[in-house]
Amino acid sequence: MLSFRNFFRCYSKGVRMPVCDFIPKKYQGLHYDDLLKTRKGRLSPALTTYYSKPLALHQGHKQWLFDVDGRRYLDMFGGICTVSVGHCHPKITEVVTEQLSTLGHVSNIYLHTKIHEYAEKLTAKLPGELKVVYFVNSGSEANDLAILLARAYTGNFDIISFRNAYHGLTCQVMSLTATSVYRYPVPQSPGFYYAMNPDVYRGIWGGGACRDSPVQTTRTCSCGSQCIAGINYLKQLEEVYQYNIPKGRAAAFFAESIQGVGGTVQYPKNYIKGAFDLIKSYGGLYVADEVQSGFGRTGEHFWGFEMHGVVPDVVTMAKGIGNGFPLAAVVTTPEIAKALTKAQHFNTYGGNPIASAVGIAVLEILEDDDLQENSKQVGTYLLLELEKLRQRFSVIGDVRGKGLMIGVEMVTGDGSTTPLDPGLMLKFWDRCRDLGVLLGKGGYFGNVLRIKPPMCVTKHDADFTIAVIAQALEEIF
Repeated sequence: MLSFRNFFRCYSKGVRMPVCDFIPKKYQGLHYDDLLKTRKGRLSPALTTYYSKPLALHQGHKQWLFDVDGRRYLDMFGGICTVSVGHCHPKITEVVTEQLSTLGHVSNIYLHTKIHEYAEKLTAKLPGELKVVYFVNSGSEANDLAILLARAYTGNFDIISFRNAYHGLTCQVMSLTATSVYRYPVPQSPGFYYAMNPDVYRGIWGGGACRDSPVQTTRTCSCGSQCIAGINYLKQLEEVYQYNIPKGRAAAFFAESIQGVGGTVQYPKNYIKGAFDLIKSYGGLYVADEVQSGFGRTGEHFWGFEMHGVVPDVVTMAKGIGNGFPLAAVVTTPEIAKALTKAQHFNTYGGNPIASAVGIAVLEILEDDDLQENSKQVGTYLLLELEKLRQRFSVIGDVRGKGLMIGVEMVTGDGSTTPLDPGLMLKFWDRCRDLGVLLGKGGYFGNVLRIKPPMCVTKHDADFTIAVIAQALEEIF
């Protein structure tokens, strides 16, 4: 077995992978060709794989992933923004083993200590009256429950979300997700309306000082004391209410604090506060989708909504909450929570002992390892270095984000926002993988690099990522 203690993977132009002392186990699973065969014949054809040649992974350690041949990759996507504290964190392994050997599963019809300990610790992280939690198993399920909760509490039916939003793929939540690539050709659930996406890079309005980000667009800005783009987008949002929803009869407005799957889109600084005020005037609830932007990922705040200066009525969360374990939650106020007592509500696995033990461990690791501050420091550094690449390479149209929730929008390089050709995008993406960095991809056109790594990444990892992206750009463009 090759030792990684003093191993650097070197490339033709001096790109060097940071040292990693970890030695992966020898892979003993199915042969790669058998994996492909089973994937094709026994798993749903709806499942897609990344890269022109699918990557077969075997083991993970902190920010590193190892494939079936023992090759090491820097994971800058974190299992789709899910691995928050690092792959196979020893504390999580320890608490899972201990809990599994003590009490693996009982539903919440019984009292067990872990769900109660976790409820106290999680709600302590939220402001105001956000003190009642429902544990579920995925982000889609959390948003589905939030829809029910809003309608049951308000007695209203209509719900507003953004075009380009992604909130999950259950049958009802598919209607909340407003992008055609995630819509099946079946009748959609009624009662959903969509506001213009306040994208200050690609949208109608936007300037060079709109976003709460270390990096702004290159568009000119003539704003004074208020953001003109935000005001214009809010006027459009108000028209959605005026033309679609009876006065005072909205149920909820849903928004990711930063859009994730949609391409790490950030809104004008004043927009969410205005959207909050508007939904309240129409009798509805503000629901903050923190599935990707929560748990310290944005750096300056533990929750993404805090950057917008609002306290939501309902918060949904998943992904980083369990570091890859199937765990999610909906948090609301005691008053709103009573709405679910109008009928029986039950979730077999929600808050089960193992999930709760994992959730507690994640919160403790975030604090003990100071990962929110690391997200701020490393993320800001990475954003500013990516901005330098934008100045060098015209195919980088925009760099945006906060902390370790980062997007890089790839364009044709002719000064427009025209998306980069999909074939070139795939070639570039593949080359970054070949050089040892795994990046996500999103946005409606699939032209946005999504950089959302485990929050334990270092400045050396950021430098390696920049070097790899730069080399791939130089080779292809």
